[in-house]
Amino acid sequence: MRIPYFPGCAMKTTAKNCEVSAMAVASKLGIEMVELPRWNCCGVFPSLVNDDLMRHVAPIRNLIRVQEMNKSGIVENEYRLVTLCSMCYHTLKEANLFVKDKEKLTKINTFMDREEEYGGGVKVLSFLELLKGVGYEKIAKEVKKPLKGLKVAPYYGCLLLRPREIGVDDPENPTILEKLLEVLGADVVDNPCKVQCCGSYHTVDRKSIIAKLTYDNLRYPIENGAEIIATCCPLCTFNLDSRQKETKELYRDLRETPIVYYTQLMAIAFELEKKFYGLDLDLYYKNPKPLLKAKNLY
Repeated sequence: MRIPYFPGCAMKTTAKNCEVSAMAVASKLGIEMVELPRWNCCGVFPSLVNDDLMRHVAPIRNLIRVQEMNKSGIVENEYRLVTLCSMCYHTLKEANLFVKDKEKLTKINTFMDREEEYGGGVKVLSFLELLKGVGYEKIAKEVKKPLKGLKVAPYYGCLLLRPREIGVDDPENPTILEKLLEVLGADVVDNPCKVQCCGSYHTVDRKSIIAKLTYDNLRYPIENGAEIIATCCPLCTFNLDSRQKETKELYRDLRETPIVYYTQLMAIAFELEKKFYGLDLDLYYKNPKPLLKAKNLY
């Protein structure tokens, strides 16, 4: 399977550990994720005005790249686009739904006079959805080192699930990540905060808000026995991990807990080379390696 892949900005910087593990896992499953040529930032942050046509130009331009890849033969019959980042997924899919309105699509295409017209036929997928399509049975066959004894709590955050027409699963009670972790052999811990917001961009100037949310989002799964949290989103990962420092200053009883991407746990369970785990990158406040070594997983 060859499928166009949109990395987005974070995967090349603060979320390298997600991309390196996901690309290796995908390859092991027979999936070649072909990076879009000339991709641009998806724009991420939603508009605060009703007339938000212009903010959809950036994501639609990326969907045009998928059309170009098909026409040039880089991929065949793959009018689909996969992304790892929850923020990019949300932005791209929201824009794609926006131009279902033919009048809006015409206006968008008019703005991009140097691009070919977007036809609206690209399907945007998160990597989790792609894995579900591959099938849990096939994933299970690649598990060489089950994560037995590792107590993992899933954390979705907001952007993969809401609004409902964009979400990859039930926005109130998703299970797609739990099922994947079970296939990997992990002891999945119930997380009552798995769909709560991490605080998003308040992390820039309202760190006290993030600290309160991080405290709640970690405390409850920890009380249920979680030793590690599996995430999907680069911003959620930053807020849950890096902001533990500020959280600990305000909430002394917080137990510092490692945060990893689900793709990293897949790479470990597949027993790939350690360079694909993304654990040696300087991206962690609470390093996961001591816990994983104690569980004989590293």
